Amino acid sequence: MSLKYIVPVMAVAGRAIAASSCSASTTTLHSQADATALSACQTFTGTVALATDAAGSIDISGVEEITGSLIGNNVTGLTTLSADNLQKIGDTFSLQACTILSGLTFPALVNVAKIDWAYLSALQELSFDQGVQMAKSVSIQTTGLTTLTGINLQEVDTMVIANNHFLNDVTMQLGNVTDHFSCQANAQNFSIAFPNLIWANQLEINNVSSIDLPSLMYVNESAYFTANYFQTLSAANLTSVGESLSFVANSDLTNVTMPLLTSITGGLTVANNTDLQKVNGFTSLKTIGGAFDFFGNFTDVELPAITEVQGAFNLQSTGDISKACDHFQSIAGSSSVIRGTFTCHYNDASAGGIGSGSTGVQNGGDGSSTTSSAAAVPMLIPGATGVLGVLLAMLGML
Repeated sequence: MSLKYIVPVMAVAGRAIAASSCSASTTTLHSQADATALSACQTFTGTVALATDAAGSIDISGVEEITGSLIGNNVTGLTTLSADNLQKIGDTFSLQACTILSGLTFPALVNVAKIDWAYLSALQELSFDQGVQMAKSVSIQTTGLTTLTGINLQEVDTMVIANNHFLNDVTMQLGNVTDHFSCQANAQNFSIAFPNLIWANQLEINNVSSIDLPSLMYVNESAYFTANYFQTLSAANLTSVGESLSFVANSDLTNVTMPLLTSITGGLTVANNTDLQKVNGFTSLKTIGGAFDFFGNFTDVELPAITEVQGAFNLQSTGDISKACDHFQSIAGSSSVIRGTFTCHYNDASAGGIGSGSTGVQNGGDGSSTTSSAAAVPMLIPGATGVLGVLLAMLGML
């Protein structure tokens, strides 16, 4: 065969070899030489995994899409990971216990099904120029990150941001949380700003110094605000909560304002918020499908629009809320606004939650009390709340 035929045949063979190396259930990279071998693959069909003995800098530039996952778990010698052309990861971007990893450079990455990062103590920032805009699930825990700039999602199913002790804020154009958002134990001055968030299935907010939710209109299940450091909480456009709403042990909280909130299908809990003296920000709240459980240092509690509390009613304060007790007792009873067991204590040093103290109204002067108890009324739960909503509401009525 002449040389003019041999050269094209060799070229075709080379392309075939390259094409075959671009598809595998999992390809494992032990070194930069292995990563360089992928550079001819515009799309890698399968999962790319870094071996635990991979070390130094690994660059997989050239690849634009990985249809499976990109995994680096327990790669303790990895210092930097980069992929200049990678735009999409079809499954999980997992980095676990890469203890000296200090650089992630993915300037073109915009679409990842799942981000799962943990125990990345040396990683302080992301070089994600385009910014990840699409992800179904994000879990970032126990890292050295000081910012999440480079992750700016518009919608997410689940997001967990926890134990990132140098992370000061999360600011995103997030409009929808279809499953749940949870944060806890980040930097002491950690703040959240979701200016476009309209709908959330469930929120769990812990250890936060400030929070901005100006557009939030609906919480489909529950919202829990626990052990935070902010002084005020405003959700000016929130209209309904499908299950429970809870404010517990927020030591600096002085004001809660939710002027358009009309219904809570489950319970409403405001408990042990040391500086919260007045609860008067629920001006439109009409119905509480579960329990009303308030205890703390209150001097004033108002629910001017309330028409129905299906579950137990517990209001206890170390301060003088005699006027509030008189008012709520006047609307208690099975045929009145408050349907469940009624408890209201004031000037009570042992003020506590449902199940603490005797039922009725008690004044701290002579310790006398009167009991007002009514059988719980079966609750009508909208079908959209599901089985969990029914169970939670029933528990609130015990």
